[in-house]
Amino acid sequence: MTELHQAAAAGHYDELEELLREQRCDPNQRDVDWSHKTALHWAAAKGHTESVRILLEHGARPCLRTVNGWTPAHYAAESGHLVVLRLLHSLHAPVDKEDFSGDKPARIAEIYGHHDCVVFLKKAEIEAQAYREMAAQRGISIDETDEEWEQRRTENEENKISNIQT
Repeated sequence: MTELHQAAAAGHYDELEELLREQRCDPNQRDVDWSHKTALHWAAAKGHTESVRILLEHGARPCLRTVNGWTPAHYAAESGHLVVLRLLHSLHAPVDKEDFSGDKPARIAEIYGHHDCVVFLKKAEIEAQAYREMAAQRGISIDETDEEWEQRRTENEENKISNIQT
């Protein structure tokens, strides 16, 4: 775990701000020892809204996924951090992406009994879809695809098909 990941997970806002301002850390660095979590995943999981805001202001990509396909929204939903989910949604971060198992953040919140998050995320999913459609019509670029994760997912699916055929 890097210094940036530790600061995000602990909610050390001043340290996080300093590391990013001085450009000593990449806000999108994945921690290979922790399922490819970024600092944003850690901050969302721990409910550190200010850390989430700081990371996003410094270029953290909320569409990046862990090895199991979780976005920061999945982690916030798992822990019931409604304020973090609201912040992510307000900044057009993907709050409705499916993980490897086909679960969206709303389903994760449901599994863990966070009813307020489920209600919010169901509404946010509709709003996110409407925003994507509007952005497509207006030619607005949206950063919602983790290219590295998509490549790994495609390779895994090809390997499954290959294994079935042999």
